[in-house]
Amino acid sequence: MQIVKIILALFLPPVAAFLQVGLSKHFWLNILGTICGALPGVVHALWLIVKDKQA
Repeated sequence: MQIVKIILALFLPPVAAFLQVGLSKHFWLNILGTICGALPGVVHALWLIVKDKQA
């Protein structure tokens, strides 16, 4: 499942963040980062997955 989340993080960062942490502050932070630019959203989503953050 980790590989699927990483692939989603590259193409749809908010979806990957949602699958990892649910509707927490990290999800909304990822939405904001993705709106500001694709790269911040991707980096944040990958960070959530690699660090194995949970809600």
